[in-house]
Amino acid sequence: MSTENGMLHTVNKSPFERNALESCLRLAKKGSAILLIEDGVYAALAGTAMSDKVSARMGDFSFYVLGPDVKTRGLGESPLIDGVNVIDYSGFVDLAAESSAVQSWL
Repeated sequence: MSTENGMLHTVNKSPFERNALESCLRLAKKGSAILLIEDGVYAALAGTAMSDKVSARMGDFSFYVLGPDVKTRGLGESPLIDGVNVIDYSGFVDLAAESSAVQSWL
């Protein structure tokens, strides 16, 4: 797990209610990491309207989802998009520490 000193982008809003993830995907620099937290975890679910958009950008970004937030929302058994890495809170801390900066998309 490494951002190679790139930026970490956190998205905490559902992509079905807000456009924070789409803005992030449009403006983030290649090589950045994107961490889906809180209601942003819905963007990691396979078979949704966002799945193709996230999958199409796998080559540009490293995608992570906060596992405890997935479980809190009752999505623990739901399939995630291939290539999205599930991390815990210590993984979140590691990502933030390895990054040059953290940008929160609200």
